[in-house]
Amino acid sequence: MSYLSIFAPFKNFDKLIEEMENNTFVAKNLTANPGPLGLTGFGLSTMLLNLHNAGLFGMDTMILAMGLVMGGAIQIIVGIMEWQKNNLFGTMAFSSYGAFWISLIFLLVLPKMGMGEAPSATAMGYYLSVWGVFSFGLFVATLKMNKAMIFLFGTVVLLFALLAIANFTGSHFVHTLAGIEGIVCGGTALYIALAELYIDVYKRPVLPLA
Repeated sequence: MSYLSIFAPFKNFDKLIEEMENNTFVAKNLTANPGPLGLTGFGLSTMLLNLHNAGLFGMDTMILAMGLVMGGAIQIIVGIMEWQKNNLFGTMAFSSYGAFWISLIFLLVLPKMGMGEAPSATAMGYYLSVWGVFSFGLFVATLKMNKAMIFLFGTVVLLFALLAIANFTGSHFVHTLAGIEGIVCGGTALYIALAELYIDVYKRPVLPLA
């Protein structure tokens, strides 16, 4: 005897059980969009570092702390959250740039702790170059997104290119130019973060993303 027959006295209950057996139920993820938090971590850290690159102040623990926490840890956490949202682009971008910030902090701090030699300017040029190539790959993906995201990743690619050139050539002018461009890059990321926040709060676009 089928176990469904046990429920025969209940009208349509056997049909309901059969439908439940034959259908797949998908749980909907109702958690908040983590993207604005990741963009905030990226934007604030990038602006602060490039205020230094533009010559406004020296390299100190303020930049290191911001890069480690907001640039590194927060972006990696957001990358994991984007994975839970089934957003491959967000997972790759936030996790990768979070790792970039942490690796950059290690490059600056480890030699001072006697753990290996500081990288040469040429080595840093190649380091920044490979990140530029990766960023260009992400830029191509943004061509299917809004204009603000296209502009953001375009400035990221340009920033890595300018910083790489500055390290290869030793040009103070290019390094300063990279700092100014990096402030624009970080500011763009923060703009997008706030634009997406306002959409969630006001339930309508407040800052244009096009």
